Amino acid sequence: MAKKKITHELYSYGIYSHWERQSKALPKLLEITNNIKIQDDIEFGYVLKIKGAKGKKLEYKIEHPPFKNEHGQIEPAFKGEYFINSNDYEFFLGDTVWQPYQDKAGDWILSTWLDGELIAYKKLILYLD
Repeated sequence: MAKKKITHELYSYGIYSHWERQSKALPKLLEITNNIKIQDDIEFGYVLKIKGAKGKKLEYKIEHPPFKNEHGQIEPAFKGEYFINSNDYEFFLGDTVWQPYQDKAGDWILSTWLDGELIAYKKLILYLD
């Protein structure tokens, strides 16, 4: 029996509605853009659609401008992993910003790997007025 081919698509990117991380529902796309003006409660990122990969591992990384955490140290890139739980899967990778905004302006690079293969990469540029 032939093995089903895994397909993936960077479906959308830019600005999204507020996302409840505990919810199964993904945020709604508000605007496709690479350039995002920093403001309160802005949610940004991308949505991947993946088919035929149930049980496979996704790894993700969000690289951001250097800013300090509550201990005064430069915050490292955000990394994580997730196991795909269905054969028709949608994955949101994104973030929001918080005060002080000045150190959040710059390039945010979002990357996702499926079983070690890079399947999505997007640079979003956050800016202040």
